[in-house]
Amino acid sequence: MIDFNKSLFENTRNNLILCAHRGLSSANIPCNTLSAFKAALMAGADMVELDVSISRDGKHFVFHPGMEYAHLCRKKLIAVMNSKNVEKLRFVNQDNSSTDYAVDKLENIFDFLKGKCYINVDKFWTDVPGITQCIRKCGVEKQVIVKTGVNKNYIDKVIKYAPDLMFMPIVKHNDDITDRLVEKGINCIGAEVLFDNENAPVASPEYISQMHKKGRIVFANAIIYNKNDILAAGHSDDNSIAISPDYGWGWLADRGFDIIQTDWCALAKTYLDNRKR
Repeated sequence: MIDFNKSLFENTRNNLILCAHRGLSSANIPCNTLSAFKAALMAGADMVELDVSISRDGKHFVFHPGMEYAHLCRKKLIAVMNSKNVEKLRFVNQDNSSTDYAVDKLENIFDFLKGKCYINVDKFWTDVPGITQCIRKCGVEKQVIVKTGVNKNYIDKVIKYAPDLMFMPIVKHNDDITDRLVEKGINCIGAEVLFDNENAPVASPEYISQMHKKGRIVFANAIIYNKNDILAAGHSDDNSIAISPDYGWGWLADRGFDIIQTDWCALAKTYLDNRKR
């Protein structure tokens, strides 16, 4: 049971957290919709990941930028549309057939998820001040984890607008970036690490142990969104199913990662729960 009065690190001490990538979508329920997030909670997700797109008139919607053709059958980007037209859009399902699912406003999703789970906000860097304002307006500061790359421009905006929010840099190298962010006054609670081989420094037991000694978490990805982008040295959702869950989710758990992002939350949870018995 998540206690939002405790730190994320404290909540991971006795419970590996599963993050449902874009919620839980399949069949007629598209990703990044309220129903996808509800399904993720029903499947036992402790955290959901969502993407933010911004309309031409500055409104925030839960949608992965650039995926309009895949998920809406539209070539026109949300970024060049006004919010009134975005509200008329409807997702297609996995068979490319139309659905009744609209593109939800970010504040509506925050309101639905309030008090229910952690929320991992991707694409935060697209509008740090605007998304931060929405987080504060909805009162979900204790639930939301925001992340960006380590680009100086992004970090400067986090310092200016959101130093108190739970923040994770996306990193590929062990260069003490989390220490430096804390020194800058950012509430850096850990790091999302990307690695293409098991011997990468950010995937080492030593790195993870050092982070834990500092009270910080390490977030790994079992997801595959592009076969050419290796996020966790092949210890993926696909290989958890095709080879063995021991090779995928089990390896990540045994290595000591605190959060695993997955597209197969129910299967991963069942496997990990059974390992505890």
